[in-house]
Amino acid sequence: MTRFTLLLGGELFRTPRLDRQVAGSRVIAADSGIRHAATLGLLPELWLGDFDSAPAEIDPSFASVPREIFPADKDKTDGELAIAAALARGATSLVLVGAFGGARADHAFLHLALALRLAEAGTEVLLTSGRQEAHPLLPGTSDFDYEDGTLFSVLAFSKLSGLTEEGAKWPLDSVQVPFGSSLTLSNEVRGSLRVSLGSGRALLLAHPFPASDF
Repeated sequence: MTRFTLLLGGELFRTPRLDRQVAGSRVIAADSGIRHAATLGLLPELWLGDFDSAPAEIDPSFASVPREIFPADKDKTDGELAIAAALARGATSLVLVGAFGGARADHAFLHLALALRLAEAGTEVLLTSGRQEAHPLLPGTSDFDYEDGTLFSVLAFSKLSGLTEEGAKWPLDSVQVPFGSSLTLSNEVRGSLRVSLGSGRALLLAHPFPASDF
């Protein structure tokens, strides 16, 4: 498995869990995402984008990072360009750091949709800010390593059928979830979380620390 960490322009909170998730990965920075490299102690092998939001000054240790500059008038975001660059380099697993928050909600929503598209194509994807994580959910069963009390929600991107949540405060057993329903929001982990899906597309969004912090 070849794992790439992609540094995007959203929020970042460094945590030991995030450090473990990016350890040993190859790194690509997208435009303003370069600022996260110093925070995480990572050295990108590529820095790309149209550089319309890149910091005016960067850490001197990143001065030699190869750059790929794109025009501002383009048909892909810097984040999607970073994903394409990682896949071209053989990525089979992606950690999208800085995928949430920031000034561009449209970019954050796009990252969620891109994660599902990538997962459907067979690429493992994690989106994270350090405080929040998202995992694509496709038909099948997924196990998660969250501690008791972790707040999580399942966000449906279509009608869901056969949704089962085990190891949850409010377990579900093969339920149908209409698109746009809030049924699957604000649950909590109790034991070992396992989620199964019969059909549909969704994301599991989790806060990897106790729900009492909210």
